[in-house]
Amino acid sequence: MDKKIILAKSAGFCFGVQRAVDTVEEELKKSPKLIYTYGPIIHNENVVEDLKEKGVHVMEEGDDLSASEPGVMVIRSHGVSKKIMDDLSKKEYKVVDATCPFVKKIHNIVSEYSEKGYHILIIGNESHPEIQGIIGWIHGDSYTVIDSEEEAEQFSIENNTKICLVAQTTYNHNKFENLVEIIKHKGYDVFAVSTICNATHERQEEAAQIAELVDVMMVIGGRSSSNSRKLYEICKDKCERTFFVQTAKDIDLSVLKSTNTIGITAGASTPNNIIEEVQNTCQRVLNNY
Repeated sequence: MDKKIILAKSAGFCFGVQRAVDTVEEELKKSPKLIYTYGPIIHNENVVEDLKEKGVHVMEEGDDLSASEPGVMVIRSHGVSKKIMDDLSKKEYKVVDATCPFVKKIHNIVSEYSEKGYHILIIGNESHPEIQGIIGWIHGDSYTVIDSEEEAEQFSIENNTKICLVAQTTYNHNKFENLVEIIKHKGYDVFAVSTICNATHERQEEAAQIAELVDVMMVIGGRSSSNSRKLYEICKDKCERTFFVQTAKDIDLSVLKSTNTIGITAGASTPNNIIEEVQNTCQRVLNNY
């Protein structure tokens, strides 16, 4: 049997991530001021460390803005709350907004519909920076975040309350549709917006298709990358021998022995050079066995 590697065409930086990294690089070229990012610009440790070496400072959530010299503040791809945006402006930072446009769209939706009196129902991981940013654009505190069938089943609100339902942009598409069905079966007046970006949906579908065809599946992503973890779950469901790695150094070469086909995909925050290193490492092993 021919030995081969199948690399997902959708692997690597998505539009929003590429835009955010490019924004920081552009500010490095043109600005003599201190450059910060509010939180890690993307969820990939290698990229963040590379930018730090170039002089970019990471402002962590909750840091005292007054304790740092004002400069250029690039807002991370995941976005931040309206309060943080306002606080940065008051402290005389030059704010450069690199929030992914698909995330920004959700900010606008929840702001508009919460002002109209809708209860905002968010499907996603409440501790994720994107969700925290979305919550920060809701008027008032009429919102709920759910992330499981159990939480969807338990969700309850007065019957005459209108609901605006949105999702984390990197959420598992099939899981989203399942949770929406559970909520709709309760008989509520629901305005549901599928805010999962197309790139995420396509990446997940392609990963699942490849995982069904291979002996071993490699999912590359940062430890804190939500979309990479979801890719891993999707692939693991299709291919038992699915492994999550950050770089080529994390690959257990022994699992590739006596293997004919290897699939590779990567999260939206994984740079091309890391994907190439993983691909080359897998190819070397295949060539030797």
